[in-house]
Amino acid sequence: MTDTASWVPEGVNTELPSAARVYDYLLGGGHNFPGDRALAEKLVTKVPARDMARLNRAFLRRAVLYLLDQGITQFLDLGSGIPTVGNVHEVAHDVNPDARVVYVDYEPVAVAHSELLLEGNKNAAVLQADMRDPDKILQAPRTRELLDLDKPLGLLMVGVVQFIPDGDDPWALAARYRDAVAPGSYLALSAFTWDHAPAGMAGAVEVFKNSQDPIFPRTHAEITRMFDGFDLVEPGLVLTPEWRPERPEDTADAERSNLYAGVAQKPVGHSNG
Repeated sequence: MTDTASWVPEGVNTELPSAARVYDYLLGGGHNFPGDRALAEKLVTKVPARDMARLNRAFLRRAVLYLLDQGITQFLDLGSGIPTVGNVHEVAHDVNPDARVVYVDYEPVAVAHSELLLEGNKNAAVLQADMRDPDKILQAPRTRELLDLDKPLGLLMVGVVQFIPDGDDPWALAARYRDAVAPGSYLALSAFTWDHAPAGMAGAVEVFKNSQDPIFPRTHAEITRMFDGFDLVEPGLVLTPEWRPERPEDTADAERSNLYAGVAQKPVGHSNG
């Protein structure tokens, strides 16, 4: 039966699970439907999906704080998902109220709730767009209004590139964004990997085939290639809780994360392509 909740944008297929709504459910959010919850519960029988979601969200927070420490004051968050605790603009504005954030997602529920959350916020906006269309995103009036592409920014691809199949060449896509942003910009990226639980992740792939967002986990080497043309900062590409943990004990469940994460800078001497 279709959920007819008043907050559902017109035309949304509430019966076909979406990754954004599954992630929302795994993080304890309330903007999801029975199909999303059922898929999430199947997922947790294959991989520790709640830990994966929590650890990925924690990486996002640490990465944003790191970029703020490097003097970054503007962020482009691709595949931002449904707003939940610890959104980029919340983390950033706690440190720098003037930081500017553009969120991008193609999921209508994610965009609708982001618009509600950001109403009246002059330093943050959301675009409904597919991250595979960088020209549309980078040329959008709201992007141009909030972000100065001639100055370094924080490009966030956190927990999103596993939804891009090899046929759409996520490596070339990362390079297109790299060439569009100013030297000194940073890329923060995390992505599903096969490396530590190949059987479980194969099960997750099967589960996600029943959603609008199939997944494509990748090896350490394949994910590292997405940083071509950037300089990885220490500690390089590691499991999400191993990236600059706040406490040593935070890495105890690292292998349950099943996502690699890294942050890298476009060299200052690298001209835009």
